[in-house]
Amino acid sequence: MAEPPTGASSGSAQAHGRRANRHSYHDGVQVNGYVDDPYHRIRRAVAARLMVDDVLGGGPVLELGCGPRSMVDPAELPVPLVVADMAEAALSAARQATAGRALPVCLDATRGLPFRAGSFAGLLTGELIEHVYDPVALLRECHRVLAPGGLLVLTTPNLATVQDRLAFLAGRAPRQVDPLHPYLWLHIRPFTASLLRRVLRRAGFAPLALRSNHVGWRLPGGRWITSRLLARVAPALGGSLICAARRLGEPPSPQDTELRDNL
Repeated sequence: MAEPPTGASSGSAQAHGRRANRHSYHDGVQVNGYVDDPYHRIRRAVAARLMVDDVLGGGPVLELGCGPRSMVDPAELPVPLVVADMAEAALSAARQATAGRALPVCLDATRGLPFRAGSFAGLLTGELIEHVYDPVALLRECHRVLAPGGLLVLTTPNLATVQDRLAFLAGRAPRQVDPLHPYLWLHIRPFTASLLRRVLRRAGFAPLALRSNHVGWRLPGGRWITSRLLARVAPALGGSLICAARRLGEPPSPQDTELRDNL
């Protein structure tokens, strides 16, 4: 089995991934083109509701990778909202969309977060974690900037939707690992529900809730049949995984987790 890239090769691969993502999302146009699609509209609304309902006081909420429109209405939050993205044009649009009620910060989430430890009561991020090479490092940074007991809400495409599970049994690859897809090839680290929970625990979070937008089936002509009821009953089969997790104490060290995994 080939070893993962290390050293210079790993850095080169990560730099290539950053350039590819920046090329596709630098101005927010692509993101803005699909946020009104029912699939994403429901996903964003569910994530926003989890944050609004469960965030505790003690600091603002940070949205990482906000794009041109935040998922949450600042007026519904009991605390201030900070929106962050690597695209300045998207940030400008996001600030206008919130009528100036959100503080914009330009950053690259793969290079560490430029905030003090414990700065935020909540952290919201949608469709970002699958774009980074080291999701545990990203989540550890989220853990660092969250206050004790802080709430993390994230969304990511589901690798194991009901249709993809059956297709895999027939020898066909899930959509999320299709290198020929017009934009899914940018998804570096796809997740199932169980893997997402495992990664969250590794980074020092306690998963609280798992939701999904809908369980869907794509017909040969391209039309989708979807069900919100099935998504509520079996979110692990849905199109998007929407997870809320609470920050625990300090995450275990890499040495401790390696020892535990080998027991």
